[in-house]
Amino acid sequence: MSTPGTTALPDGGLKNPGPGLITLDPVHTALLHGLDGLLTGLAARLGAPEVMGPPLLAADTLARLDYFRNFPHLGVSAGRFAPEAFDGLAAGEAPGELSLRPTGHLLPSATCYGLLMSLEGRDVGEDGLRLSATGRCFRNETHYDGLRRLWGFHMREVLYLGTREGSVEHLDGGASFVQELAGRLGLTLTRAVADDPFYDKGGSRARLMALDPVKHEFNAPDGTAIASVNRHRNFFGERLDIRAGSHGPVYSACVAFGLERWVHAMILAHGTPERALDVLRDARA
Repeated sequence: MSTPGTTALPDGGLKNPGPGLITLDPVHTALLHGLDGLLTGLAARLGAPEVMGPPLLAADTLARLDYFRNFPHLGVSAGRFAPEAFDGLAAGEAPGELSLRPTGHLLPSATCYGLLMSLEGRDVGEDGLRLSATGRCFRNETHYDGLRRLWGFHMREVLYLGTREGSVEHLDGGASFVQELAGRLGLTLTRAVADDPFYDKGGSRARLMALDPVKHEFNAPDGTAIASVNRHRNFFGERLDIRAGSHGPVYSACVAFGLERWVHAMILAHGTPERALDVLRDARA
């Protein structure tokens, strides 16, 4: 006999806490974890060990990486209550009316930032370095839309740091993996150049990006970008003084997967979460 309250959800399922905030039920959760398990296949194929990035990113370092110039609207700042607010909190005052102090940190908007910042001033060696991680990411979007656009979501990334040639090979292998996995899962994806500014909105870098794009996205039939391949050139290597032995500042690149968006694409392709989970289980067999 099952223990009461442990196996059945209440009528109406789980309530979402607010715009851009979703609580995944057991089927959606199994889909997300199962998909992440399949996506680690790229990390295994490329020999990228699993790590865990930091939960907060220093704002001053992000500024050195042109983060705020490129994405002034996306950042979600971490604040803490000022000591003078403690008495009010203890007395039951509304938290939204009490003062906050900045911590000098932001919540991550992409998994790779924390990994790259953790390597500042390091030499990754002549053969370069690969790392893989899944992180919870946060973005202050203009609007939210189901699993397609969330305030907080999970991002799997496989990161490469090394030579120019190695970064190209990394992205070629990542792009092939995305299409191969999509075929196994019954997903039809189209590849398109992304229009993110990434480095800056004007000047020589923007002109260079127009001629030689640094980001391509893989889109589901409804236009949802569920994966991307991102070539950073030697931008982070120079800004963070990350070197690859005699090769000098590293060239870096990452393959990124939005896990909730993969769940969305699976349901879009297969009709229901339950059917999508069956297809996922067959793909893992």
